[in-house]
Amino acid sequence: MGRVDRDDRAAGAERTKASSPVDRAAAGPTERGATIRTSSWREADEPEPQAPSERKDSERPPLRSAAYFGEQELWGFIHRSFTKSMGYTEADIRRPVIGIANTFSELNKCHSHFRELTDYVKRGVWQAGGTPMEFPTISIGEPYIKPTTMLLRNLMAMDTEEMLSGHPIDGVVLLGGCDKTVPAQLMAAASANIPAIVLTGGPMLNGRLGGRALGACTDCYGFTLDHKAGVIDDAQLAVAENAICRSDGHCMVMGTASTMASIAEALGMALPGSAAIPAPDSRRRHMAVATGRQIVELVRRDLRPRDIMTEEAMANAITVTMASGGSTNAIIHLIAIAQRLGRRLPLDTFDAISRRTPFLLNLRPSGEYQMEEYFEAGGVPALMKELLPLLHADCVTVTGGTVADNVASAAVLDRKVIRPLAEPLEPEGGIAVLRGNLAPDGALIKQTAVSPQLKRHVGRALVFDSPADLQARIDDPELEVDEHSVLVLRNAGPIGAPGMPEIGQIPIPKKLLVRGVRDMVRISDARISGTSYGALVVHAAPEAAIGGPLALVRDGDEIELDIAARRLELRVGEDELARRRAAWTPPPRQYDRGYGRLFQERVLQADRGCDFDFLLPPGLD
Repeated sequence: MGRVDRDDRAAGAERTKASSPVDRAAAGPTERGATIRTSSWREADEPEPQAPSERKDSERPPLRSAAYFGEQELWGFIHRSFTKSMGYTEADIRRPVIGIANTFSELNKCHSHFRELTDYVKRGVWQAGGTPMEFPTISIGEPYIKPTTMLLRNLMAMDTEEMLSGHPIDGVVLLGGCDKTVPAQLMAAASANIPAIVLTGGPMLNGRLGGRALGACTDCYGFTLDHKAGVIDDAQLAVAENAICRSDGHCMVMGTASTMASIAEALGMALPGSAAIPAPDSRRRHMAVATGRQIVELVRRDLRPRDIMTEEAMANAITVTMASGGSTNAIIHLIAIAQRLGRRLPLDTFDAISRRTPFLLNLRPSGEYQMEEYFEAGGVPALMKELLPLLHADCVTVTGGTVADNVASAAVLDRKVIRPLAEPLEPEGGIAVLRGNLAPDGALIKQTAVSPQLKRHVGRALVFDSPADLQARIDDPELEVDEHSVLVLRNAGPIGAPGMPEIGQIPIPKKLLVRGVRDMVRISDARISGTSYGALVVHAAPEAAIGGPLALVRDGDEIELDIAARRLELRVGEDELARRRAAWTPPPRQYDRGYGRLFQERVLQADRGCDFDFLLPPGLD
């Protein structure tokens, strides 16, 4: 589109500091001194949008794109000429220019249908009187990228932020779905702070096999464990592979993708009902059109991410996550998003909300059903209607209305899936924050997915020094392990791995699998997939690679886990721990150049959201 001067971008960033859309309208734009042509909101022959802004034309700030297309000097000429060469007309570039961040990739199964979805978004933008312009960003598909997609979340956030800040767009539709894409986009939206709305791609239809509903990737673990134990053979495993993923979309249990889609909706950054619609359902296309229409309205209202993602909205998102039995990964992502907004979000806040929020959503891996049934039961609006006494109902959302407005007509259509507030599945939320001398800065456990007999446990440690060590020894028939052991994996955190891969669901040793053992207490500084289940303590901070207490554990040490008391303790005396600490040396770093080196040198710990320190606003670094 031509040159984008840094002074233009700085001026645009300055405008985002106003406290409200009204303040920004009064302040007016700070642009270059060049003469620009006035950009009207609507051409004379355009139809009136169905959802007009309440603000008069004279009160709205000029379009951001007007500085690019309305300038009468050299660069305005170039911007107009180059854009018209693609078929856009003078009328097109005088309307609100809406960017569509399309993360389609053939290396991202969850986004394989985004080309079609983008077309429906464009239809909505045109209908509402805007001009859509599609652009790509990095797309990170969970099953494909090694060593872990978490290594690239910050890179995607940077890529997206720069695309939003550097282009002549007035608002943006963020198309995401797979685990790290939605948090990266929300981080970028918080930093760039132009009108934005999220549209997720939707979950897959339920897998089916032998009359049974299957869910990725919760059943992936079950099938592979049974295969490893000799319960099913190669042919049966191949049948399961072909049955579990049978449509477009992301994982259909309450894993990280479904959790982040629900969070986008609970935050107010996505239209009500958008999270649970299955990807192949025609109503997903209808939602895409509605999203395209609504982003034009957000531009007209000058309603921006920082107007929506308030402290109270973040509390709503946490409450919905806890009631849903959502992914532990959401904690890291919400912390990172909050910090981009200039706020700390300590782990104690999550635990306090979890303690007062009952677990209502009967979805796997913590419950019985999947996203298809959740959609049929009413989706996120129905759950939020049930949770309304615990929510900040006056938070503004991308609809322009409040949370209370959005859920006013919602209803729970299946009480087996969404339980009443007074009759929860469990009295507390899905995730508990643990502390103790083994994780002084905190660790997480999805308490709703833990075997009951392991919620309070004391066992002796069996330590694996790295992911490679784990892979080499876990199935050794001579391994000194029983079902009471506590498996410990270290040097798998943000710096140690690096990138904190989803390997915290430490495999059950084969010698125990054949005896029928399917759960053990497992502790790591790694992450787990949101589709995981079991007594998995993850995100132990500080991590072992920087000298955290996990680095000091030795085989045979007693470890105590008490979820109700939120305690994780290494039963070793302080004098002995001091001797071990003095003898400890850090492991070598994995990268000596490039982005990997940047990541290891600048990434924050899990309790700080694993963002880069230099991406935080001043005062939070």
